[in-house]
Amino acid sequence: MNEAIRPGSGTPPQAHEAPELSVIVPTFNERDNVTVLYRRLEATLVNVAWEVVFVDDNSPDGTWDVVRALAQRDNRVRCVRRIGRRGLSGACIEGILASSAPYVAVIDADLQHDETQLPKMLLLLASDQADLVVGSRYIEGYKSEGFNKQRAGASALATELARKALRVEIADPMSGFFMVRRDRFEELAPKLSVHGFKILLDLVASANGSLRAVEIPYTFGERQHGESKLDSMVALDFLGLVLAKFTNDAVSLRFILFAMVGGIGLVVHLTTLFIALQLFKAPFAEAQAAGAVVAMTSNFALNNFLTYRDQRLKGFALLRGLIAFYIVCSVGLLANVGVAFSVYDQEPIWWLAGMAGALMGVVWNYAMSGLFVWRKK
Repeated sequence: MNEAIRPGSGTPPQAHEAPELSVIVPTFNERDNVTVLYRRLEATLVNVAWEVVFVDDNSPDGTWDVVRALAQRDNRVRCVRRIGRRGLSGACIEGILASSAPYVAVIDADLQHDETQLPKMLLLLASDQADLVVGSRYIEGYKSEGFNKQRAGASALATELARKALRVEIADPMSGFFMVRRDRFEELAPKLSVHGFKILLDLVASANGSLRAVEIPYTFGERQHGESKLDSMVALDFLGLVLAKFTNDAVSLRFILFAMVGGIGLVVHLTTLFIALQLFKAPFAEAQAAGAVVAMTSNFALNNFLTYRDQRLKGFALLRGLIAFYIVCSVGLLANVGVAFSVYDQEPIWWLAGMAGALMGVVWNYAMSGLFVWRKK
């Protein structure tokens, strides 16, 4: 009877131990990599009590299903499947907070990071030599097998900008491979942005120099399968994060992105206003209203593509969202036209009146958009 309920011989000896290390792996379309990474972790961490938490952004290729199959065989494997949310930073934060070990590592599922460095990183933290250990691309000993020149140049430029703007001391704040003490991470977690892709930069900048950091070199391998979690808008994400931290988080990263889109909308607004006034000889009130409508439409499209892309609306929801965007901004539109017309009546400078009206609704539009258009699911 006792034999019937005893774990099988294939059960890992550490399966029921409290983990010392949690490895967080954000994934999107990585079904061909997760089993390989699991086996590598198993081979590397043979003398460590560990767990691995795969945080999957509802991958169309069913990555989460492969992870669950692994979890049924080994309870050191866990799966967090996120629906309606996407983004590397948010995935890392959720994974770390859902784990249980005193030390937490973040590693990509694309097999480009060197998992054999994890024991060395753990030793540095466990011996209290550091609060944070970073796998660095900018110190002696680093080797690259899969970093093309264009991507390397862009990364180096972004790294230098981040270090100078935010006064970050570590050589590679853009690294996606690091290990941190859980207690220090949880202290800083409320300051972190769930949007964007540069979780380490956010962590170090939020710490304001209070994290004892050690950097170690590693070999950056070639991507095997899957797709990059970065998209064409990551540069704006990065710039938004730098600006947010530069202002000591006085405004959120999402608001900065929303404001960037608003700046583009202002150009659209003024261009439309100029065309309506100069080419179509429309009265100012009608021209201003037309400029506002065109700008709102372009702002909605850009915000859906960039600012709220983790909650991106598609299909019928896109049309419904556009209608909701028009409705919630209607008060701002009335104020927009009213203020602009009043300014123009006092001082007939078309661009000054247009700018005054357009800026009137920014805060209202942002607040109402989060409540009624791109609502959390």
